[in-house]
Amino acid sequence: MATAKTTTLTFRIEPELKEALRTAAEREHRSIANMVAVLIMDYCEKNGIPVEKPKQAGMKDK
Repeated sequence: MATAKTTTLTFRIEPELKEALRTAAEREHRSIANMVAVLIMDYCEKNGIPVEKPKQAGMKDK
């Protein structure tokens, strides 16, 4: 099964926030990148911001 395409995001945050993010990711057995994605998706869902789901390779539109 093919994986979805990704893009790079680079930003700066305070060391304390980075450590909190690392701790949250570790507790959920996630990578930091995946934890950021989950937090963004949760925020968008709670605030009515639509997020288009990536199409899986090999799936045809009907």
